[in-house]
Formats: sequence, structure tokens, C-alpha cells
Amino acid sequence: MTLSACGGGGGSANTSGQGQGGQGGGQAGQTSQSQTLTVAIGIDADTLDPAGQTTTTIQNILDYVTQPLVALDKDGKTQPLLATSWEPSPDGLTVTFHLRTGVRFQDGTPFDAQAVKFSLDRMLDPKVKVPLRGPFTAIQSVEAKDPQTVVLHLKHPAPALVSALTETAAAIISPASIDKYGNTYENYQHPVGTGPYAFKEWVKNDHITLARFDGYWGQKPYYGSVVFKVVPEAATRESMLLAGQADVIILPPASDLKALQQNPAVKVLLAPSDRTIFIAINTQDPKLKDPRVRQALNYAVDKQAIIQNVLFGAADPMDAPMAKSLFGYCSIGAYPYDPAKAKQLLQEAGEPSLTLRFIAPTGRYVQDFQAAQAIAGDLAKVGVQTSVQTMDWPTYVATMTKPLNENTTQLHMLGWAPGYMDAEQQMVQFLKADWPPAGLASSFYTNPKVEQLVAQAGQTVDPAQRQQLYCEASKQIWSDAPWIFLWTQRFPIVYSAKITGVSYLPNEMFDILNARPAQ
Repeated sequence: MTLSACGGGGGSANTSGQGQGGQGGGQAGQTSQSQTLTVAIGIDADTLDPAGQTTTTIQNILDYVTQPLVALDKDGKTQPLLATSWEPSPDGLTVTFHLRTGVRFQDGTPFDAQAVKFSLDRMLDPKVKVPLRGPFTAIQSVEAKDPQTVVLHLKHPAPALVSALTETAAAIISPASIDKYGNTYENYQHPVGTGPYAFKEWVKNDHITLARFDGYWGQKPYYGSVVFKVVPEAATRESMLLAGQADVIILPPASDLKALQQNPAVKVLLAPSDRTIFIAINTQDPKLKDPRVRQALNYAVDKQAIIQNVLFGAADPMDAPMAKSLFGYCSIGAYPYDPAKAKQLLQEAGEPSLTLRFIAPTGRYVQDFQAAQAIAGDLAKVGVQTSVQTMDWPTYVATMTKPLNENTTQLHMLGWAPGYMDAEQQMVQFLKADWPPAGLASSFYTNPKVEQLVAQAGQTVDPAQRQQLYCEASKQIWSDAPWIFLWTQRFPIVYSAKITGVSYLPNEMFDILNARPAQ
């Protein structure tokens, strides 16, 4: 989110920055001061506060500036980053982190335990807007034991917490930067961290520029600067790449993937992803409170046909409320395309015809608005009329994250990509504590059985028991249908054949820290 809107995420840049890179062309260790890497993305940022972001694309940018204690690697495992090691106590109620030495922030101040305590305390502070705070609420307090040691005291055992700390929300910022560069404690928009690039400029709706931080503690990237160009239209991003105006693009037109794969001027990565794409149903709306209505919407949509004809095969149908790659997944089944069943359920619920508001983004996910239009067409066939609307991403996020008493959404398309490969963060989409504005559970769904199962799983150390608890919760969610469950998206990354070293992480992140000219 992950908004994952999104989704959680984090750590991608950091993992590469530890000196694992330099693969392919060029020579590891070489750098260029004058060369710029241009990356075309589909959306602008809604915030540059690591604690406040919700979107993997923005996390991807911020991860080159700020770093958490630990990082996610390409296999989904947790690796050292600003912490070199850590150990939980036997009772699971504390975790002690040993910090990397010789690290400085981009403003020249030292990284130490006090900086970690400041950043994590701020992330936990209710005065600061942190939509992805949920995984960290097990932390009771943060202790700076000595300059190189931090102890997290927990309210209860939290087996997924260290993995969660790979997320961008848990990044460590310079305490000295909180009242500089226009920042305040609650509105932090000029991030200063320990990463390989420093934030330089944000021109809204146009670009974000980062400049290489030559005081970086790890392996320095090749390019002296990186420009992230905001280009909502997929076809325009593709044109820029083919014209040499961009080096890397994400989410090209899905219909062009085959032709791009055959074009020797570019390289195509169809990266695996944990991003589920769905239509969030406002379960508190009077028209949508009856589960039979929500189940009917699931039966009404021909997901397989949309995947083939609109997404050109770049997705897999969901058979559970999470991606298969997450710990805790179990296959539940499917809502097969059955318009007759949909009509029957709507009739039984006393809603044989409905008119609903439906919004979807443009440029955030693979073929997002086009898919939404196809879904609207399927819904119309069973008597559910919608007029799907779109808007820019910051406005979209602001619209769907309004609190329930101000929220007018009925159906909205969303994606959710957990930042770490555990059901825990997927499940925050189904918990009342994460209803907006506290979180991103924008279907406003809750079920006491699910709440209890997820809470139990979050404190259960035995992996087999955790797996079973998440599976039981998934079955209940599937039956309650707070979403139109759609598909797990693949993550296309396309880059110029003139560069090498572009990679990905399993939480829908592109990794460009090892990018350099091909030889």
C-alpha cells in the first residue's frame, strides 16, 4: 500500500544500496556527477512525509532518501540496513536493535539511537497523520539504550513487527530537519534521511528530483541525479521511453507489452507483485449493507474476460483476499462470472436495480480506468447503473480517505500491495481500527469474528497456528464480500537497452540504484 492506494512498502532502494549491485554493464564503484536518470511514473505525490505516505510509487522515491532499520530483499526476506542485527527477548516483549556506525544524515548530523527514537515516536504519535501506522501499534515504547542500541518494548508478542519495520513509514529522518526547509513536526515535506540520494525539488504535477548524496554510507549509485517525471498517460510514458526522453517507465500500455518485448531498443520486466486490485464497496452505505448485494456485484463481473481483453493477461484472478505470495494465504475458491446468480441475489436483497457512484484512478494501476469502464459495463448487465469517474491521484486519495461521516464513495477501485510478505498488513484492509482517516480500510468493513481471528494471529508465534487463523479470517471476508475481488496485478517495468542494472522487489517496487550505462 500500500495506497495502495497503495499499500505499504519500503526498503527497496536501501537493500540495493548496501553494495550488492553493479551487476551488468559499467563497473561497480563508478559514478557520474553530470548524468541524470529519468524515470516516468503515472502519478504525483500526495505527500513526501515518509510516515504519511500511502502509495508504493511514492514510497519507491522516498526509499532513495530515507531508510528504515531493516530492508526487504528480492526474496521477500528481512535484511539489515541501518540496524546491523537485532534480537527478540525470549518472552517476545522486547526487540533490541544494534545500529550501524559511521552513518550521517544528508544534513550532516549523525545517525544514532536518539534519531531512531525520535522518528519511531513521531510515527506512533496520534498527532501525526500516519495511515499505515497499524503494524506498529504493538510498540509500547522506544528506548535509546545507548548511542548504538535501541530497544522496542512491546505491548504483546508481535511476530511480524521486524518485517513491518522495512516499511517506508518506519524510515528514520533527521531530527534536526523537523523545523528546517519549511518542515514542521506535523507537516514534513522536505525529507532528510540517510539514503543514497537527497531530496532536491518537487514541482507538483511535473517532477521530483533527487541528487546523489556523496556522504552516503553504502555503495554510491552511478547517476548524479534522478528525475521522476509525472506522466499520467501510459502511452505518453511509452513514447518518452522510445524517444529517449525517459530511461525507465513503469506501467506501459498493457496492449503494447508484446511489441515492447520484441523491440531491441528496450528491456521489459514483468515483475511479480503482491498487489491485489479490487473495487472497495462502502459496506456502511444503506444500499450496500446487505452481503447479498456485495456478493452479487462479485458474480456480476467477468474478471477473466477483463484480464484477457483489457489487461492483456498482465494479472491473475484472486481466489482469496490476498496475493498468493503472502504468508497466511490459502485458496478459498472464486466468485465465477454468473450474471443470473447476481440478479437472483439482488432480487433476494430487495435491490433489483441500483444506481451507484463509482470512481477509479487513471495511471495508478495497469489499465485502471479502462478496467473500471469494463466493470461498469458488466454491472449494468445485472441492473447496477454506474457512471465511472476519474480524477488526479492526490484528489482521489483525499476523496476515498475521508472519515465515514463525510465519505460519499460507494464503489472505488483500489490496489493494495503489502510492504512485507505477511497477511498481517493485508488484513488491515478489513479492520475497523484502520477505517479512514486512521488507515486505508476504505470499504468501512468490520466483522467481530474477523477482528478476533486477526488479533489472535497477530500475537501467535507458532507459524502453523498463524497460517490457520489467517485462513479462517480469509474465508469469512470472502463470504462478506467487502470488495469486488478482482486480480493480482503483475508489475511491468520497461527501460532503455542503453542501461542495465534495473530490477524489482516483490512488493511492487522498481529498483534503479544499480542502474548504469550498459556497455
